Amino acid sequence: MKTLIPTILCGGAGSRLWPVSREQHPKPFIRLADKQSLLQKAFVRGAVLPGVQEVVTVTNRELFFKTEEEFHAVKTGNVQTSYILEPFGRNTAAAVACAALHVQQKYGDDALLLVLAADHLIADQAAFARAVERAAELASQGQLVTFGIKPLGPETGYGYIESDGEKVLQFVEKPNLETAKQYVESGRFYWNSGMFCMRVGTVLQELEQHSPEVLAAVKACLAQSRTADGKGFTQVTLDPDSFSVVPDISVDYALMEKSANVSVVACDIGWSDIGSWDALGGLGEANEDGNCIEGEALTHDVHNCFIQSQDRLVGAVGVDNLIIVDTPDALLVADKSRSQDVKHLYAALKAQNNELYKLHRTVFRPWGSYTVLEEGPRYKMKRLEVKPGGQLSLQMHHHRSEHWIVVSGMAKVVNGESEMLVGTNESTYIPAGHQHRLENPGVVDLVLIEVQSGEYLGEDDIVRFDDVYGRV
Repeated sequence: MKTLIPTILCGGAGSRLWPVSREQHPKPFIRLADKQSLLQKAFVRGAVLPGVQEVVTVTNRELFFKTEEEFHAVKTGNVQTSYILEPFGRNTAAAVACAALHVQQKYGDDALLLVLAADHLIADQAAFARAVERAAELASQGQLVTFGIKPLGPETGYGYIESDGEKVLQFVEKPNLETAKQYVESGRFYWNSGMFCMRVGTVLQELEQHSPEVLAAVKACLAQSRTADGKGFTQVTLDPDSFSVVPDISVDYALMEKSANVSVVACDIGWSDIGSWDALGGLGEANEDGNCIEGEALTHDVHNCFIQSQDRLVGAVGVDNLIIVDTPDALLVADKSRSQDVKHLYAALKAQNNELYKLHRTVFRPWGSYTVLEEGPRYKMKRLEVKPGGQLSLQMHHHRSEHWIVVSGMAKVVNGESEMLVGTNESTYIPAGHQHRLENPGVVDLVLIEVQSGEYLGEDDIVRFDDVYGRV
């Protein structure tokens, strides 16, 4: 097999899995019962394929550090990792074009791009590997190859692929129920998995033919972008200004539906896109009442429900066919048959500019994390955890002051013109308008309580002057 580069597309919000999935903690980071996230499973799925030496991930730059930690926890062997970091989403055509140009520069036109979604589940790795082997053969012959899932029934939530053997005849949008039944009965249609295998030279040539504006804009963007290389590691940070003019279009519309050289590999690999709470709940083992429970719950006369609770006891009485998902700052109660409609709640929160669509109470940063403990008019309390060697940016706030109390560890603090060490049970006060920085110089986690006070406490009241993580 020629050089095979699994390429993970990690974008989207997973709005149908709110309140666990949020903009800055999207669906790929949701952990399943085995404690692995969907993103980790995607990485391992590609990394263990025969001959794979590198995995490329295209994701938002705000998710880079979280993605890197996810991979570090499951990475084995000498597989290299490369990251293409988008300032914002421009759909899958841009992501595939960026990855193809990146791989071309390193491995040449004959390398094979295996495009994988970060948030799908595949239960049968052996069957997946066999499907990839056949797809690689076709891709080496100049075909753009998609993976078609043998339908388990007339599903209206997926797009379909019609084929004659391995030759793709057409891509079809999500059908109504009656049409979906006809598709399944015909035996010519497969669910569109959104996974692809393509020779790099072929995909770039086809993009030049069918969507030259996408390819030209991506090339211009990469020419303006920053690349950092390390041992077994490459990071490409896309330039925001030039990336903003890249057409916002899917690879299906830009390429797959236009090309005459598209093949499909039909496969039965235990695939699911985990597109709703009903689908996610169906992965667990139900008890004698048909309930799947994750966390602590007390039920009486409850049947066919999915209940998930992170921190609190959930009590349920006399209900049937419900989804109940409890997080520290939001509770979801939905009829199982309406689980797809959770996306409307997410959209409403976003329209109201309510941060519950975007953030959890615990927010991860490259230096560690913070958890909002309590907030009210003119005050907010947080618990900060800074990793050894981690440091916040040198920053300033216009509208709030901060009081830091060290709970454990040692803090190195820049406060205006002063620099000091603050130990356990000690504190320091930072007035509004003062430049300040917090750093953990030790070898154990630094934990502190931050008390903010002021007329405005939003996360956007921050002016960064210097940052080791490139966020200035």
